[in-house]
Amino acid sequence: MKITLPATSPMLSKDFTFGVATASFQIEGSAHNRLPSIWDTFCATPGKISDGSDGKQACEHVKLWQQDVELIESLGVDAYRLSISWPRVIKQDGSLNSEGVNFYIQLLDSLLAKGIKPYVTLYHWDLPQHIEDNGGWLNRSTAYLFQDYASKIVAALGDRVHSYATFNEPFCSAFLGYEIGIHAPGKAKVAYGRQAAHHILLAHGLGMQVLQKQSPHTLNGIVLNFTPCYPHSYNIADINAAKKADEYMNQWYIKPLFDKCYPDIINDLSSDDRPVVEAGDFDIIAHKIDFLGINFYTRAVYQAHTETIYAQVDMVNAPKTDMGWEIYPQAFTDLLVSLSQTYPLPPIYITENGAAMPDKLIDGQVNDVDRIDYYQSHLNAVNNAITQGVNVAGYFAWSLMDNFEWAEGYLKRFGIVYVDYHTQQRTIKASGKAYRDLISSR
Repeated sequence: MKITLPATSPMLSKDFTFGVATASFQIEGSAHNRLPSIWDTFCATPGKISDGSDGKQACEHVKLWQQDVELIESLGVDAYRLSISWPRVIKQDGSLNSEGVNFYIQLLDSLLAKGIKPYVTLYHWDLPQHIEDNGGWLNRSTAYLFQDYASKIVAALGDRVHSYATFNEPFCSAFLGYEIGIHAPGKAKVAYGRQAAHHILLAHGLGMQVLQKQSPHTLNGIVLNFTPCYPHSYNIADINAAKKADEYMNQWYIKPLFDKCYPDIINDLSSDDRPVVEAGDFDIIAHKIDFLGINFYTRAVYQAHTETIYAQVDMVNAPKTDMGWEIYPQAFTDLLVSLSQTYPLPPIYITENGAAMPDKLIDGQVNDVDRIDYYQSHLNAVNNAITQGVNVAGYFAWSLMDNFEWAEGYLKRFGIVYVDYHTQQRTIKASGKAYRDLISSR
C-alpha cells in the first residue's frame, strides 16, 4: 500500500515540510524526575481514565530518546514536533530544573545533527499541579507564569529550535478540562471553560511577546484544533445551529487572534458565564504570528435543539476511526478554504492529522491499511485546499508512536509506529513505511 500525491502537488516540493508529532506527557514517562502535573492528579482520580492507567512510564521516551531519534531519522521526515514539559523544566520556586532542561538540549542537538528541524510546543496540556492548586487557568496570574516559563526555557534552549508554538489546542484545555470536565483538571462549569480559554489566549499573546524579543528568528505561532460543524439538514434551524456550534467550538479560539473579539455567540451566554476581559487583553492576544498550526481529525454534525440551541448528531452509518470519529476528509478541505477566506492568515502548518485504528501486531508487523487510507484521503484533502489557494507549508502526522491517549489511556493507538508497552519495543507500521516512502519520493 502506498500514499501518493499528484505529481504537480506543491506538497512534493522540497520546500514543503513533512514531519511527525508527539507530546511530552504522552510519551516521556520518568515522572519521578519532574513535578506532578494536572494529568498525574487526573489519572490518580478513580474513573477518569478508561483503562485506569497513567503517564508515569508511557513510552519511556526520556530513557529511550536516542533510540527514538534514530527512529525519527529512519522515517525520512524533515521535522519533529515535540512539546516541553513545564513540570520537567521549572521547579516550584520558578527556577530552571537543569536536569530537565539538559534532556531537551540533548534531544534537540541530536535532532539538529541529523538535519531534523525541531518544532517545539511550549504547552501541551501538562500544567504543573501546584499552579492548578492556585486556580490554574481560572487565575489570571497563570498567564504571566506561562510568560515567565516561556522566557526561561527559550533562553535556555538558545538557537536550537526552528519553530515555537505557544499552545496546543486551547479548546481542549479550556472546554474539555474546565467546562465539561472529561480532561484534566476535571472541572465542569461553563463560566470556568470560557474564563480558562481567555486566560490561555492571553498567555499565548504574552508568550508571543517573549518570542518576538528573545527568539525573533524562529517561526512563532500557535496550534488550534478545529472540528468543522455541518448542519444535519438544509432546514434553516439546523443551519443556524451548526453556525452557533462553530462559533462556540471553533471560532472562539481563532477570532480573537485576528479580529480582537469573541464571536457573536458570546451574547447568548449569561453575564455570569462570559469571561472577564480586561482593557488591552485583545491587543495582547492578537499579537502577530508567523504561522498558524491547524489540527484536524473529524467533523461534527448538528441539528437545532429547543433548549441548548444545537445538539450533535451521531452519523451512525458513516465510516469511523477507533475513537468513534467520523472519517470525512472533505471537511478538511472545507475548513482550510473557509479559514483562509475568513481571516488574514499567515502560512498554515498542519500540526496534527491522523487516526486511531484497532492495530494488531502479527508476526512482527502491523498492516494498518485503514490508517493508510485515512492518510491518503486527508493528504489529498490538503492538496485540494492548496490548489484552491490556501497557503499550507507543512504537514505533521499524528502520531510518531502509540502513546498515552489522555482519558482513553493506552486503549487507542494513533501511531505510525507500534509500541509494545511491556517491552517498549517500537515497530514501524505499514502506514509509517508508506509515509516514509511518500516523503522520499520527492
